[in-house]
Amino acid sequence: MATFSASAAVGEVLRQPDDLVKLSAFRNKLLKEKATLDAKLQEGVRSQLDATRDALLKLQESRAAVAAIREEMIEVEKLKRDKDEGEVFEKITRVSGVHRNFTQTAKMVNELQSMADKVNHLGALLEDDRAQSGGPIGPSPNLLPIHFELQKLETFRNETMHEAKRGSREDKAILARWFEPLDLLTHAFESWLWEISANMIENAGAGYGGTVVRLLKIIEFESKEDEKAVALRLVRKVAANDAASNFRSMQANARVIKNYRHKMLDAMEGRIKSKFEAEWDGCRGDDLAFIHGLDEWLFADVVRIKDDLESLFPEDFNVVEWYIKRYHRTLNGMLTRIVEAGPDAQVLLQLHAWIKKYRQTMKGEVPIDWLSPPLLDGRAQDLIEDYVKLIITKLDEWTINLQKEETSKFRLREAEPQVTPEGLFGMDGVVDFFQLVNQQIDLSLESNQGAVLARVVTECGRVMHRVQHEWTALVASELRLSTEKRPEEVAPGLVEYTMALANDQLRAADYTEALQARLEPLVSDKYRTTITERLNEAIDGYLDAAKRCTNTLVEFVFNDLRPATSKLFTPEWYSGALSTSIIATMGDYMSDYQAHLNGSLFDLLIDDMLDAFLITYLTALRRAPAKSLRMPKATDRLTQDVGQAFDLFQNYRAPQDIEASFEIMKIVGSMLDASSEMFVLDWHGFARVHGPQLAFTEALLRARDDLDRGDIADIMDALRRRVTEEGLGEPEEPTIMVRIHGHSGAAGLIRNIATYADNVAGRMRRRD
Repeated sequence: MATFSASAAVGEVLRQPDDLVKLSAFRNKLLKEKATLDAKLQEGVRSQLDATRDALLKLQESRAAVAAIREEMIEVEKLKRDKDEGEVFEKITRVSGVHRNFTQTAKMVNELQSMADKVNHLGALLEDDRAQSGGPIGPSPNLLPIHFELQKLETFRNETMHEAKRGSREDKAILARWFEPLDLLTHAFESWLWEISANMIENAGAGYGGTVVRLLKIIEFESKEDEKAVALRLVRKVAANDAASNFRSMQANARVIKNYRHKMLDAMEGRIKSKFEAEWDGCRGDDLAFIHGLDEWLFADVVRIKDDLESLFPEDFNVVEWYIKRYHRTLNGMLTRIVEAGPDAQVLLQLHAWIKKYRQTMKGEVPIDWLSPPLLDGRAQDLIEDYVKLIITKLDEWTINLQKEETSKFRLREAEPQVTPEGLFGMDGVVDFFQLVNQQIDLSLESNQGAVLARVVTECGRVMHRVQHEWTALVASELRLSTEKRPEEVAPGLVEYTMALANDQLRAADYTEALQARLEPLVSDKYRTTITERLNEAIDGYLDAAKRCTNTLVEFVFNDLRPATSKLFTPEWYSGALSTSIIATMGDYMSDYQAHLNGSLFDLLIDDMLDAFLITYLTALRRAPAKSLRMPKATDRLTQDVGQAFDLFQNYRAPQDIEASFEIMKIVGSMLDASSEMFVLDWHGFARVHGPQLAFTEALLRARDDLDRGDIADIMDALRRRVTEEGLGEPEEPTIMVRIHGHSGAAGLIRNIATYADNVAGRMRRRD
């Protein structure tokens, strides 16, 4: 292996033919390295030989000393065996002990006599330090001198009181009184130390690193003294039982274990907690102010610990790790307290954002295992869930209260609804409601999370649907009560409040559309779809609710006209006064609606009014008793009625826009006027548009007084054959005739009107 290695080394050197020229230089270089190694080896051998020789000489000296001691011990043993010499030895030992006790007693008396002056002097030094302008934050130059003298006095006190244990109670009480000033000074000095300990960071940051170092020197000294005392107590039982060891044992037993290091750390930790509490108290319970304030001092303290304090502490303290862990645990406790107190939504949101910032900042500064346990036990993301739940709860709570107030106003109708400068009726609730909604939306936007915004929008949509349902149910209930009770039992103003509600529902749709336009650009495609769908559904719901209100307004008109419409095609009808009254009443309602209803809603209402009039008129014709139509006078009266109605509606619509709706009346008039021979032709034009409608046609024929049963039977047979031969069926798109039934009573008539109005509600699904 060695040969292989040498060959490999030579191969590394001589790679190219030109390297042979350098062979002499390589040889000289290797010779120099060999000479250097030889010199180092010789020097090492020489030093090892010298060390070995010195060790052998010392070993010989030790052996000689042991032999001499052995000889002396033998001589002492011989003297001990001699009785006279033994007694002399014991006397010498006792005299030596008496002398030592006397010396110690004299020393104790002198110490007691001078102790008062020393205590006063040290007290003055301590007061000088405490009187500095910054209190515990300052140079404190007397720390070490005070401690040096104080620890000697404490040692003297401890030993004295330890010796006094064998004395009487009175003696111990006297000594305790003597040492009382020293005890007070000791307590004052220790309190001063812990005040300085509590302000470690402040002292280091203010440039008083010397104060920190002096404090740590005291802590280090006392810790070593504690360790020595504990060690001496442990080995007391195995130590030699001579006077010196007894004295050292007495010192160990007399010392009071101070645990200064632990007390200093407790003071430092207490300061951290009190600092957090002081910041909290300074914010007076304002969670947001406390969270924002953390940025101003918490991270600054961490920087000062690393930059100013770490270099002042011994390594075994691991002061940065210790401080970071305590700060983190205390912070966790404070944040947990805030969360458990049930803060509002904005606090939860800000707290979540701050925890995220804290984690990112600290992760770059300290090891992650120092930040244990995680803030809020790692449940910081739950804050978002709590935040959303709180928003939902508050939104439900506020809207329920608002809705109770608004529905109560609607039900009681003690005052007229508000009137806008344009003369439109309205209520305050819709504005207040959307202020609440926008507040919650704005809060969710602060989370910078599309998922949160989408959830809040979804919940807002749910609340909107609930409110819409409550309004439509209330309107239906009030309409029913208005028809079931006597007029004097119903609070006035239902028509006006229904107009106000219709306007508010349209305003709500506008507000929702504006909210949608504001939110869509702020989120990604992932959440935009959800937000758009939920808000579109809410808009459609508001439009449906507004349409329900306009349907109700139409029902108010025809409920009012019920006594008059029930007399259509009766003998009273032929005078013309009945129809004129009906048209005039409709005109009055429509004029009032036009003045106080939103223009878009009024346009829809006109369509519904026209449809309702036609349905009412045709239904009355469908239900006309047999032989009740006096021909041709009935045809003339019908033509005049249609003309009056057309004149009314063309006040609000262009004639060409309503001609298609009135076409059915022209066709029915032609059928009514047709002879038995020509009836099939007129009916055929009607059937191509509206379907056969054989029941309606037969009812129309039976109501004419110019046809007998045979004529009617012949006509109906001809119609049925024509239906069969031509395969006539119902039109693909239902016409107004699908709502013409033979129900008796006004209730069936109103149902027909409402059902047909629902079918045409699709005209207003979205507004420009």
